[in-house]
Amino acid sequence: MSDTIDSRLTALGITLPEAAAPAANYVPYVISGNLLYLSGQLPMEAGKIAVTGLVGADVDLASAQRAAELCAINILAQAKSALSGDLSRIVRVIKLNGFVASGAGFTDQHLVINGASNLIANVLGEAGKHARAAVGMAALPLNAAVEIDAILEIRL
Repeated sequence: MSDTIDSRLTALGITLPEAAAPAANYVPYVISGNLLYLSGQLPMEAGKIAVTGLVGADVDLASAQRAAELCAINILAQAKSALSGDLSRIVRVIKLNGFVASGAGFTDQHLVINGASNLIANVLGEAGKHARAAVGMAALPLNAAVEIDAILEIRL
């Protein structure tokens, strides 16, 4: 399955970055039993936040969906780090929790988080189909437009 995941990433033109280090007093992931809990990932690209501001005010829907895709890429990077480089240990993505910094009246958070859901499903196939939440927030850390955390079932 690892070859399949790698080939899907290549086909999508995605190179996973190095997993981001925590920016405060927390760990990037916790493994408890056969569950991998990943801390919230921001839309980081080339070492900086790629999409900032409030969606619906400063950020359009397409840019917000791209931010969600970047969060998903960083989720995969953190998972790869947590799993000693072996993404084939992912049995199932159980849940994504998506947070969208939303301008007044913006109600399409679900469409924003589709960017992450689609990418995860395209890369992981059936194992990438997940439950999720898409929630509007007044603001997110570092003025990020989107933040997403994840819970994955893994093979030990």
